[in-house]
Amino acid sequence: MTYCVGLDLKGGMVLLSDTRTNAGVDNISTFSKMHVFEKKGDRVIVLLGAGNLATTQAVVNLLNEGLEIDGKVRTLATVKTMFRAAELVGEAIRRVYRMDGKSMEDHNVSFDVSFLMGGQIRQGKLSLFEIYSAGNFIEATQDTPYLQIGEHKYGKPILDRTARFETELYDGVKLALVSMDSTLRSNLSVGLPIDLLVYRRDSLEIELKRRITESDDYFRMLRERWSAALREAYRTIPQPSWPPAKETA
Repeated sequence: MTYCVGLDLKGGMVLLSDTRTNAGVDNISTFSKMHVFEKKGDRVIVLLGAGNLATTQAVVNLLNEGLEIDGKVRTLATVKTMFRAAELVGEAIRRVYRMDGKSMEDHNVSFDVSFLMGGQIRQGKLSLFEIYSAGNFIEATQDTPYLQIGEHKYGKPILDRTARFETELYDGVKLALVSMDSTLRSNLSVGLPIDLLVYRRDSLEIELKRRITESDDYFRMLRERWSAALREAYRTIPQPSWPPAKETA
């Protein structure tokens, strides 16, 4: 399985994905689930994939080669808006399903794929989408400025409580890392290393792309301090003021 999270903030975009894939407890591998399409000064588009690895790779390869639509080959390098980019990814998913869906069903393998796609194209707005296995999609909003795919339930509470559109960009990095750490601690199917990307709104180039491992000093400090802060918060919260009533003779 996997965990990917994206934040669409006032200052820009934060995207984070783990790299673990597994087909049983004795078959664990590392694959990047972050795919970057960048042309400085023109566009930055980032895809994070979750689900069946062969399916996500087939979708990405099809996007790299281009899809013929109405007699024209379209790629993420040629679409004019982020909405059209989301439509193109959705169409790629549907074409992979038409190619492989039936044979996967015959072998009792579900067509399990989803993507987060975020970025900006010149003269357009920054957008963050979640694209489903049917090829349809939703967009993050200022009311809900984050999206997740994969094993999202463990990392969701911190985002629900703290993520706001006005959150400063690198505070958003902290939130994404805390959300990932909560997932790493609770689900063995999500694992290090993790891939981080930061994009500043209207810059049209990647500001930071980093692979974070167990030896990363900042991530290790964040994990330790977050755990300590949770223990301290638990310790300082008063006990309930309603103990059970004592029985009288």
